[in-house]
Amino acid sequence: FGSRRPPSSRQPHPRPPSRPARVVRAMGIDIEAGGRVKSKARVTKSANPYTRLLCKLYKFLARRTDSKFNKVILKRLNMTRKSKPPLSLQKLAKLMAGKDGKIAVVVGPVTDDRRLYEVPKLSVCALRFTETARASILKAGGECLTFDKLAMRSPLGKGTVLLRGPVKARQAERHFGRAPGVPHSTTAPHVRAKGRKFEKARGKRSSRGYKA
Repeated sequence: FGSRRPPSSRQPHPRPPSRPARVVRAMGIDIEAGGRVKSKARVTKSANPYTRLLCKLYKFLARRTDSKFNKVILKRLNMTRKSKPPLSLQKLAKLMAGKDGKIAVVVGPVTDDRRLYEVPKLSVCALRFTETARASILKAGGECLTFDKLAMRSPLGKGTVLLRGPVKARQAERHFGRAPGVPHSTTAPHVRAKGRKFEKARGKRSSRGYKA
């Protein structure tokens, strides 16, 4: 009735030989006791061209000299603004007492202090000086240096005194540490006011937060 096609004389295409299954081995990490130490140095995110040029200068000095002073200056130049706290003139004069002829080096700003009536003669190198601090130092016969001038005068850091402002003096640092109210804690709580009904006797009674 219907025309049937004759059976094909073509042979079926031979399948390729199957490959052996891949053996996946789990790879481990070589972790030493105590863990691996991350050694990636922080790089400044500042857009200030002078700060970036100082980083390039002290990166060169830290690499080409054996002076630890240059390595410390480079590390501090790349720190955050929180880690470059200001140093007052009163503290600076106190720390430089009996160190005549030496240059005080501060990687941060130097600020004036009205409590200091007589400013001694000082040679100070800093990232920045307030106007009144600069005027007080110059009036006493001292000098205010920048870090590029310091690199020319003392490329290895000889005859310098490296100083630093109080890093933990920020207001926020008062709230860090053990919980407020816990025995032997000096941490300040975050409260709206210091009134009668605001966290008084906290940690001593259940009605005031909790009882320790």
